[in-house]
Amino acid sequence: MFDPQKLLEQFLGGSHGSPAKDAKPAGGMSPDFMKGLATGGVAGGLAGILLGGKTSKKLAKGAVKLGGTAALAGLAYKAYESWRAAQQAPAAEAPPPMKDVTPKPEGTRFLPAASAERDGMSLAILRAMIAAAKADGHIDAEEHQRIFARLDELDLDTEEKAFVIDELRKPLDIDAVVKAAITPELAVEIYAASVLAIDPDDPAEQAYLAMLASRLKLEPGLRMAIEKETAKTVA
Repeated sequence: MFDPQKLLEQFLGGSHGSPAKDAKPAGGMSPDFMKGLATGGVAGGLAGILLGGKTSKKLAKGAVKLGGTAALAGLAYKAYESWRAAQQAPAAEAPPPMKDVTPKPEGTRFLPAASAERDGMSLAILRAMIAAAKADGHIDAEEHQRIFARLDELDLDTEEKAFVIDELRKPLDIDAVVKAAITPELAVEIYAASVLAIDPDDPAEQAYLAMLASRLKLEPGLRMAIEKETAKTVA
């Protein structure tokens, strides 16, 4: 079995391994990819290849500041805590804003201490991001070949490549994405990762997000908080 945490780090553009498993930076990359990775964030990660093949993708055109599993967990954690604070505050009193852009979620349900839990979380998020990339239905056979060719430039082992290719080839299955959200915290992370993976101006992808939020049973206020936080990561 490949290391899901390492692969998710590569998706999210993290230059270091996850805290639980000291993943090494990927090597053997093309100069263009290394240049993107040096800027940090999802646009420089593996997701930039999978989600940025089409010029319509917002992710490919913007400089995405988010990078690494811990940063994604921090984003989701802040959105969730901001929403909870708003729920608990008196109606006439707005809750004070959380100053830390990416609070440390280490040891929380957003970034569990147990490595096995992190593996499961990482797999769920990986599958959610790939599913979101397919939401507009525009990844055709030619685009698949282009993505597969660029995957060959990366330092991925056979199992990692097979996982990505298999997930790309599968029909879009929102049921599987929702089923993987076994905790409310993971549901928030899955939705945040999916928001990062779509073009906010594409009607088909917006429809997918609306359906995903509904199926994940995210309250409107929580969904808004997640989208607000993810929007801050795109310049």
